[in-house]
Amino acid sequence: RQMCIRDRIDNQEVNVEKGTTILNAAASVGIKIPTLCFLKDLNEIGACRVCIVEIKGKDALVAACNTAVEEGMEIYTNSKRVMNARRTNVGLILSQHDYRCATCVRSGNCSLQKLANDLDILNVPFKEEYEEQEWDMDFPLIRDAKKCIKCMRCVQVCDKIQGMKVWDIINTGKRTNVGLREGMSIEDINCALCGQCITHCPVGALRERDDLNELVYAIADKKKVVVAQIAPAVRAAWGERFGLKREDATVKRLVAALRRTGIDYVFDTNFTADLTIMEEANEFIERLKNKDKYKFPMFTSCCPGWVRFVKYEYPELLPNLSTAKSPQQMFGAIAKTYYAQQLGVEPEEIYCLSIMPCTAKKYESQMACMDVTGTGPDVDSVITTREVGRLIRAEHIQLEHLKEEEFDEPLGCGSGAAVIFGATGGVMEAALRSAYYFLTGENPAPDAFKVVRGQDGVREAEVEIAGTKVRAAVVSGLGNTRRLIERIKKGEAEYDFVEVMACPGGCAGGGGQPIHDNLELAKERGDVLYELDAENEIRFSHENPAVQELYRSFLEKPLSHKSHELLHTDHSLGI
Repeated sequence: RQMCIRDRIDNQEVNVEKGTTILNAAASVGIKIPTLCFLKDLNEIGACRVCIVEIKGKDALVAACNTAVEEGMEIYTNSKRVMNARRTNVGLILSQHDYRCATCVRSGNCSLQKLANDLDILNVPFKEEYEEQEWDMDFPLIRDAKKCIKCMRCVQVCDKIQGMKVWDIINTGKRTNVGLREGMSIEDINCALCGQCITHCPVGALRERDDLNELVYAIADKKKVVVAQIAPAVRAAWGERFGLKREDATVKRLVAALRRTGIDYVFDTNFTADLTIMEEANEFIERLKNKDKYKFPMFTSCCPGWVRFVKYEYPELLPNLSTAKSPQQMFGAIAKTYYAQQLGVEPEEIYCLSIMPCTAKKYESQMACMDVTGTGPDVDSVITTREVGRLIRAEHIQLEHLKEEEFDEPLGCGSGAAVIFGATGGVMEAALRSAYYFLTGENPAPDAFKVVRGQDGVREAEVEIAGTKVRAAVVSGLGNTRRLIERIKKGEAEYDFVEVMACPGGCAGGGGQPIHDNLELAKERGDVLYELDAENEIRFSHENPAVQELYRSFLEKPLSHKSHELLHTDHSLGI
């Protein structure tokens, strides 16, 4: 690269390309300029005025995030003038932010809190004025207007990445706020509940509905048998909250921690991910053999954010969705029928908990059509990866002293194909592995379909199975999804099978995962899942012995009447 701009930042010589921002130029020599509203490539508007710096010879301080370097600049990032202005600006932000940190869900992981501490702000000399907004506290997504700092991050992520335009700037001047588009209520707007606004909010203005109290009451209820399922992507991220190394933050250590909370049985959603593949792969083959009866492409249906998006935005595509329920909901259905029978208890005595990397799963579990026994929801409550971290902390569980423990049986057995459900492309790859077996009677090489892996928003592949060409696509992120659907509708793209995940990078980057400001960890977490797949003795969903036994003793076969009754749904039922 040609370095053509030479400057000095805090008396260090800097050589960078023309057009480089002061923020990036400083970072290139190890100088960190604090930021708050900044999101790389998304929100570089300098609204918070936290990243201001002084340029010798200029009267006004400038925002480092969107001011480009010029030849011969002398820049100071921590001069007395800069520090005084920065403290004033943060103080003004605090005056419009409810800073009762002790009761905030983001306490200890809040960019504003850290900034105030770093700047040694011990009091706020400005009049405190908070925004007020009514909110349905039963909704899975919660907004606390009093905590909003108007950084616009949620607006930009929802607009530029997810393409949903749920959030918007409302009013003008001093009355400018962030709110829902066109003054709509959260219940009526087309929110997919992906939760990306939550993971990109630097403070506690956006969060998931907290369902821990309900769980604690269920655990204390001696009449309830509490069973928990752990989703694939959770195992790649849960330890981040505690600073655990990847090799220490194993799913077996999480199993041990959950047992310490009083949960009776801990199972693996990988079990029903394998079950999903048994149903979905066979459904895809059935559709391929009877193309004149079905609409193509067939879309996966395990992501409730994506399913909600279809219902709002493209209801004409509902017949294209696989009728298979998500692994979460299949687990609930099996727990309250098959497993209840094994325990000799009534379905209503089972309290089914899901631990998910997702906020939309809270909505999915509440849908009226997810009640196979007629006694209440198949999944009673859903907590996110963040919530399970809070549960462990509340119980004062010392993770460093916990030994690993195995999942309970029989719903604790999962294949490598199931664990990659948590990464974008994983569902497609798992389905193709088993579809190959169902059509040929032989297993492919375990990694035969790794062409669908990757972090690109849209990936296409054409594979041949038993002489049949399958045109596949994998897409993650709702903005990418909308663009792909529009191409399909215009006849510019044609596929047989499409996997969709609402969150960029799939569940590994889900809206319920741990938050690290300005860091996107979907790839790193996904890599962990692929490593777990490679290490697993069982690489194919159809070889899961517990799933095979479930069909032998209870479900008969994939797509049987009982399978349809318990494991499939009509996606046209409600939002």
